[in-house]
Amino acid sequence: MDTYYIDGKFVDDENALICAKDIIVLRGYGVFDFLITYNKRPFFIEEHVARLENSAKQIGLVRNHSNEEICNIVGQTIEKNPHHNESNIRIVYTGGISPDGVTPQGNGILMVMVTAKLILPPWWYTKGVKIITIDIERFIPTSKSTNYLSAVFAQHKAHDEGAVEAIYRDRKNRLLEGTTTNMFCFKGKKLITPPDDILPGITRKVVLNLTKDHYEHQLRHINADELNQMDEIFITASNKEIVPVIQVDDLVIGNGKPGDKTCDVMELFKNYTHAYGLGETA
Repeated sequence: MDTYYIDGKFVDDENALICAKDIIVLRGYGVFDFLITYNKRPFFIEEHVARLENSAKQIGLVRNHSNEEICNIVGQTIEKNPHHNESNIRIVYTGGISPDGVTPQGNGILMVMVTAKLILPPWWYTKGVKIITIDIERFIPTSKSTNYLSAVFAQHKAHDEGAVEAIYRDRKNRLLEGTTTNMFCFKGKKLITPPDDILPGITRKVVLNLTKDHYEHQLRHINADELNQMDEIFITASNKEIVPVIQVDDLVIGNGKPGDKTCDVMELFKNYTHAYGLGETA
């Protein structure tokens, strides 16, 4: 049994309850962030909590905790779950109870849920995965809100087509991001990723920093018609890390196997996170 933090108390997960009148329940109005641990050390916790703060500001949600307080609560919640080798950490701030069921009152609550880290299929990383594209544009994409209707819809479509992720394509035919991932493409030695109109991924930021001395970066939008010109593609996320993509819709990427440069990025990230877990890097 796991221990969660719910509105000032540490409780067993089976007793982790919130009011049904909270507008996170009624309207999907809230924000969250997600991260994992390496050697039980939360990966870039300050950056994740800062992103939570930014998400809240963008949708007008008032928090009653400082970033430092949230980081400390996350640390305490991890300590109360010593049975995990590694953990998934979900930080949620709700919209709170509203008299009319829609207008925020600044009385939202903080929840921190720590669970065992999910082990994803090893073949994703050795053989590569299929993803699809879907015509959806997220509302306020730079905010990680709890309104995930578009993501749930897109994931259903992806699974129906034997894919692990769906990439949003906007009205300009630009490929922006996945339901829970950021997207990268290699064209020659150039590493390309969209610059804006996306959620600024923490793993994305780490990848850009790790590869800056290895590959030329192009922060620009990727047109869907360009995909047949790309040599390699991969997606990134906190829970997925670096996943090579070998097929987008019906298009096979490269030779249909994880590319050498993607494997290089995977190795750089693996080495960095190992060192991070040992406290050998910032």
